[in-house]
Amino acid sequence: MVNVSIEGQFLAAAFAAAVVGSLTQSIPAAMIAAALAGLAMAALLALFSINYLVNQVVLGVVLNVFAAGLTGFLYDVFMQPHTDTLNSTPIFEAHKIPLLGDIPVIGPLLFDTYSIVYLTYVLIVVVDVWLFRTRWGLRTRAVGEHPKAADTVGINVLAMRYRNVILGGAIAGLAGSYFIFQVGQFQKNITSGQGFIALAALIFGRWSPRGAVAAALLFGFASAMQLTLSINAQSIPSNVVAMLPYLATIVAVAGLVGKVRAPAADGEPYVKG
Repeated sequence: MVNVSIEGQFLAAAFAAAVVGSLTQSIPAAMIAAALAGLAMAALLALFSINYLVNQVVLGVVLNVFAAGLTGFLYDVFMQPHTDTLNSTPIFEAHKIPLLGDIPVIGPLLFDTYSIVYLTYVLIVVVDVWLFRTRWGLRTRAVGEHPKAADTVGINVLAMRYRNVILGGAIAGLAGSYFIFQVGQFQKNITSGQGFIALAALIFGRWSPRGAVAAALLFGFASAMQLTLSINAQSIPSNVVAMLPYLATIVAVAGLVGKVRAPAADGEPYVKG
C-alpha cells in the first residue's frame, strides 16, 4: 500500500490532540485521541483503495486536501473563537533517565527528553521485531511482494492490508500529537509537509524500520540546522534557511531513484480471483 496521506493523518491527529488535550489537560488522553484520528484517516485510505480500488496515490492526495480543509474550517469556526477552552494544551516536559542521561553528549540528546521520544524508541524495536521476526511480519512481507502467492497458501491478503494500514495510521496519529505538545496549540497546516518527509524517509531508508530511522535522523538534522541558522546566521535569507529540510529530502530521494527497489506489489490493488 502506498500511503501518501501521512500528512493528512498528522494534521487530523494534531487537531484531535489539541481539542482533547485542551478539554482534559491530559497528555495521555490527547495522544490516544490523536492515535484514533490517525487510525480513522487510515481506515478511509484502506476502505477506498482496497474495497473500491481507487488509485492509492490520488486517494492519498485527496485525503491530505480533505484533512487540511476540514481542520482549517474547524479551526476557524470553533478553535479560534474559543482558544482558552479548545486550543490550549499542556506541553511536553523533558524526563531524564538516571545514569543514562548523564552520559556525555549522547545522554542529554537521547535520555533527557520527552516521553513520546522514549515511546518512539520502543516502537522502533517493536516494529522491527514484528516485521522480521514474527509470522505476521512474514505474511506482511509476502503480501507486499507477491499477494497472489500469499493468497494461495491461505493468507487473507485484503485483511492483512486493512490491519497494517490502520495500525500504521494509529502510529502516524501518535506522531501528529508531537506537533501540538511542543507549542501547546494547533495552527492551520501545523505539520508543514512533514508527512511527505516521513514518506521520503521510508523510501530513503529502503523500506525498512532501521533505514527509515536513519533517514529520519538525517532529515531531523537538516531541520535542526534550519533553526540554528535562522538564529545564528541572520545574514542568510530566511527563505533559503526554511528550504533546508525539504532540499535535503529532494536530494536524498532523487539520488536513489532507480536504485531502491520497492516491494513488488507496492501500489497495486489486489482483486481476489
